[in-house]
Amino acid sequence: MKAVAVFPGKRQVRVIDAPEPELQAPTQVKVRTHEVGVCGTDKDIVSFTYGTPPPGLDYLILGHECLGEVVEVGPAVQGLQKGDWVVPRVRRPCPHALCPACRGGHPDFCITGDFTERGIKEAPGFCSEHFVEDVAYLHRVATELHDVAVLTEPLTIAEKALRQLDLIQERLPWRPVPGRAVVLGAGPVGQLGVLTLLRRGFATTVYSHSRKPNVKAEAAEAVGAPYLSTQDISPEELVRRAGAPDVIYEAAGTAKAAFEALKSLSPNGVFIFTGVPSKSEQMSLGGDDFLKQLVLNNQVLLGTVNAAASDFDAALEDLARFRARWPGGLERLITARHPPESFFDVVTGKAGGGIKHVITFT
Repeated sequence: MKAVAVFPGKRQVRVIDAPEPELQAPTQVKVRTHEVGVCGTDKDIVSFTYGTPPPGLDYLILGHECLGEVVEVGPAVQGLQKGDWVVPRVRRPCPHALCPACRGGHPDFCITGDFTERGIKEAPGFCSEHFVEDVAYLHRVATELHDVAVLTEPLTIAEKALRQLDLIQERLPWRPVPGRAVVLGAGPVGQLGVLTLLRRGFATTVYSHSRKPNVKAEAAEAVGAPYLSTQDISPEELVRRAGAPDVIYEAAGTAKAAFEALKSLSPNGVFIFTGVPSKSEQMSLGGDDFLKQLVLNNQVLLGTVNAAASDFDAALEDLARFRARWPGGLERLITARHPPESFFDVVTGKAGGGIKHVITFT
């Protein structure tokens, strides 16, 4: 079958003819891949920053944001049948008995680091014509959502983050109502964070690098989130214009921008980090002022990665809500669809800008 693979040892990325997987267990499902989203993690992998092939192989099949159609089910599979649309989860638990997260079904909180991740770490990804997965890691997609459901996995980042936010803010003696939020960065994760925050009732502003006009600003403002450029507006001016945010949702992946924006966070506020910087930045941080701000204002810094099964369910429910509330808003996030042969050009930006680029196999 056709697959897109990275060869770390040879520093190559190319389309290969890989063995087509077959069912090996009664609870497994065979899926025909329809679409695979491309993201910054893929860019880091094809830059050989990280990405680990499965044991015994010199290549890793890429892709972890996926939508596919069930073509075969094992005899013990329940809840799915041939013709259903599905999205798979990415991370698989570590094998250690001492890891309470993985043994409790929450590998997104793994404490050992020995988890595997499809398309990222020691397990083949989904950027191939077919893949096989256990039914426990698949989520059924309503047929009417299949044209936007490739956005499910990046949306789970926001779903998990806001679930954690709710738990953290239970620390307050009163039950806070949604207040002001700032989304730092306007890529796919940022845009989906905007929709999630708006749905939860937050007055949300996007604070990103590029000046208007641009497609990212247009997408944010089309759903009611004002867009401001960090090139024009300082954190202090941001507060004057939009008020001090109760939540900052970072989706830019740049440390300097993140810690500059942190200055605007309100008392009792929560700063959510979702981006992983791909390059080193020189910056200075006034440690005394930084600690004073956090301590004297009861602020919280939260880092979050991966997502749980419940976050995938929540994401699929929210996709339906987003489509009903903002017709065309999700479609606007998908800039273009490309054949597998264009993967390298897409992931390195040679295929053009925009928001979300998708590889399609049909």
